[in-house]
Amino acid sequence: MAAKVIVLGSLDGKLQEAFAKLETLHKKQNFSFALVTGNLFAVDQDDDTLHKLLNGAIRVPLSTYFTVGTTPLPQLIVERVKKDEDICENLHFLGKRSTTKTSDGVRIVTLGGALDTSIVGGQSKEQHLPFHTADDAKALRGANTADILLTTPWPAAVTTNSSVALAPDNKDAALASEQIAELCTALKPRYHFSASPTAFFYEREPFLHPPTDDESDNKAITRFISLAPFGNSSKAKALYAFNLTPGEHITSVPAGCTPSPFLTITRKRAAPHDDGQFSRFANGHDQRGGGRHKRHKRPPPPGPEHCFFCLSNVEIDTHMICCIGTEAYVTTAKGPLPSQDHFSSSGLAFPCHQLIIPLSHEPTFKAMGADAENVFKDMNRFKEAMQAMVASQSKHKLGAVTWEISRQNGIHIHWQFMPVSLHLIRKGLVEAAFKVEAENQKCPPFEETNLGAATNEASDFFRVWIWSDDGETSIQSKELVMRLDESFRFDLQFGRRVMAKLLGLEGRLIWRDVVQSTAEEVEDVNTFKAAFNPWDFSLEE
Repeated sequence: MAAKVIVLGSLDGKLQEAFAKLETLHKKQNFSFALVTGNLFAVDQDDDTLHKLLNGAIRVPLSTYFTVGTTPLPQLIVERVKKDEDICENLHFLGKRSTTKTSDGVRIVTLGGALDTSIVGGQSKEQHLPFHTADDAKALRGANTADILLTTPWPAAVTTNSSVALAPDNKDAALASEQIAELCTALKPRYHFSASPTAFFYEREPFLHPPTDDESDNKAITRFISLAPFGNSSKAKALYAFNLTPGEHITSVPAGCTPSPFLTITRKRAAPHDDGQFSRFANGHDQRGGGRHKRHKRPPPPGPEHCFFCLSNVEIDTHMICCIGTEAYVTTAKGPLPSQDHFSSSGLAFPCHQLIIPLSHEPTFKAMGADAENVFKDMNRFKEAMQAMVASQSKHKLGAVTWEISRQNGIHIHWQFMPVSLHLIRKGLVEAAFKVEAENQKCPPFEETNLGAATNEASDFFRVWIWSDDGETSIQSKELVMRLDESFRFDLQFGRRVMAKLLGLEGRLIWRDVVQSTAEEVEDVNTFKAAFNPWDFSLEE
């Protein structure tokens, strides 16, 4: 159910007037809750008004949330905060650095105060003081998602790509923080609110975040709004109301939507426990952002400079690249399904969850035109080389599974490669697992076929190669294809889901939960390279 929310600019101590106005509006609109940006209290807030608020003489008409802005909280309020009490009925302090879920299920992430650059490490301790540290902002990335992000500073570069002009005297009025930009990028909130310190209102066009997950067609779109102070003499907008449905999937792009303005900011790597900022090697891999079906009126997909699989993207994690061929390259997967020691008893001391990615920025082989056969050949060569490596390193205890999702409205086609027990393959359990999962999800049945580069395929499809070599009598390979259409919603984590069940790794199904540190990723790459070296044809070319 949608929550009806009203947001107010800085009250700066105008408590009586603001809550009286809020009560009038609430009687007409029946809001779910209110949110105050910036400063609730004045720098020199009089004690008389504070006592009226604390004693209920100033009535707060509905649940109202606030944080610390650019001025410290008054001492009387600090005393309530330290006792972990609400200020008064319906008035709730969010804290300076917090994640809160309202009774309506709306998730609010809060970072109050301005950045204190004099503190180079650690998180701030005092909740009532108007500053935060860079580590405060980093810690909040671990919240993963937010319906509403509330910050005191503006995010740096937020006006990039925007046609909404600021008056010349207002361009430097709002604080701008790269840490806030990185936090917004990590959380991808539906709404991001800040407060304008002077009498102006700013509402940017909605912007689309670069997709990093293919679990759904949901589009991550943020609206950034900065409200003028309440009761300002210029009558600039200080109230903003909207409806918000928590967890709602956004499948269409609003008019005037722009790319994220934060693409111009050099993205700092998230800490290992922070799930918010992941690069192109994350599991899911099929980045959203619009397809190629004109009938849906979707915007063009991101070009190579913003595609998380393209080497032309300046934000790529180059330390995860293992080898580069003439038409394709191999990387390790971020958040690999197997752990580092999962295959150790079979002779592999690394996850060996690899991606084979074409250099060509196309959603399908068919879209590559005349280059498709050469690209397919290079990718297949990598696949066969890794299959041979897995068989040799494991002394034929392991085979391999490789899968692909080919969709015309995708971004950049790729394959995922993973070892699996030879025993499971030869007993037909791997093939059965894919077929049973398809049946359980009411998908079309698999058929055994050989599509090759699939340049003549008119429909979307999922395919999986199941390969094994027992080292004695035979090498077996089978290609299974499931054709996709619009009659059902295909689970884009289908391949990983099947493999998780086969390997007993359901607890590692969500890649965000198992992202490794940079050091662990580098270790996996180096171990893979050493094992793969005898089969790495890219070293000879």
